[in-house]
Amino acid sequence: MSSLRLALVTRRFWPLVGGAEMVMANMAEELTRQGHHVQIVTAQWHPGWPRQISHRGIPVIRLPNPSLRGWGTVRYMMALGRWLRAEHTQLDAVYVSMLKHSAVVATSRLQTSKVPIILRAEGAGDTGDCAFHEAANFGHRIRRTCQAADGFVAPSQQIFDEMISAGFDREKIRFIPNGVKIGPQRTREQRRAARAALAAANPILTMAESAPLVVFTGRLHPGKGLTKAIRAWPYVLQKFPNARLWLIGEGPQESELTAMIGAMGLQSRIILPGAFDTVEDVLAAADMFVLPSHYEGMSIALLEAMAAGLPCVVSDIPGNRILIHPNETGLTYPVDSYSDLARAINRVMADAQLGKRLGQAARQRVIENFSLERSTLDHVALFESLLETKRLSS
Repeated sequence: MSSLRLALVTRRFWPLVGGAEMVMANMAEELTRQGHHVQIVTAQWHPGWPRQISHRGIPVIRLPNPSLRGWGTVRYMMALGRWLRAEHTQLDAVYVSMLKHSAVVATSRLQTSKVPIILRAEGAGDTGDCAFHEAANFGHRIRRTCQAADGFVAPSQQIFDEMISAGFDREKIRFIPNGVKIGPQRTREQRRAARAALAAANPILTMAESAPLVVFTGRLHPGKGLTKAIRAWPYVLQKFPNARLWLIGEGPQESELTAMIGAMGLQSRIILPGAFDTVEDVLAAADMFVLPSHYEGMSIALLEAMAAGLPCVVSDIPGNRILIHPNETGLTYPVDSYSDLARAINRVMADAQLGKRLGQAARQRVIENFSLERSTLDHVALFESLLETKRLSS
């Protein structure tokens, strides 16, 4: 396998952290480990941010993106087009996150070049890229332009099916599930050390060794169903008064969630500490993971929690059912039912053996099917095949 020169394009990136951003960060790191040359191209969301940084040893280029709605998107698209035109002779492939504005620019600017453009669809259902094409201004035009790309990655079967229904060429779509790093098996000592490290870094995360800790990691977005987790918490506290819930991440719902927690008098029981570059310590410190989403494609946060060996309680939606088999690799509950969510959490907290069994089975499922190494190798094979096709056709 030869070394590839790759640009990973994602309009949102660190310190804006969500599932799509973590996918690109993790893949960039693994591609580099496998010997490829990677750079990440993103937007400069705040004028004070430096134009170039290094993230996990990967060079990151930030392009102008003024905050003014509409004009910011235009400026970013213009800057991305200039960058691609200037750099495309130094690239073997361009991989773009989301079938949105970045994808339009990459596809239209490099369509006649020797550089294959691969677009990665994100999200499913009402929050997915295909739904965006139906609702957004110029959404149908964006979709038509995206359909001219050289290849597509669908990280879940639901996303694959939605793309087919939306008119994307089935022969161009590759189903490549998300992958995550597989760390060592968690131990009680690691849990203790992780809690101590987090408390030292941020005193708001200090908690008793005996206190059960449930975590969510991801974007604080209405589609994640986090208000249901907050409404469920008083029912959890009735049985486990020292239990804590951490909602790790950033996003548009942060103020609403903070106000809701305050109105319910749960300030010391539910914590919103912001986003973390990596969630390894958070998952090591936790006893359970919760994902109450209304929609998911294939959640990278859920995969990470499973890989860490945590018992997971998730909403019963198609994206989560891909990963969680009820009572085998986790527990599911009817979406939007916070009382059922509370009962599922309480069931795991009350039965240590159940939690251990679910966590071990979840971890094994990820090891066998969803490792970052395997996912990245599948991506590289796709990049190489499209690159060879481009060369032969030129």
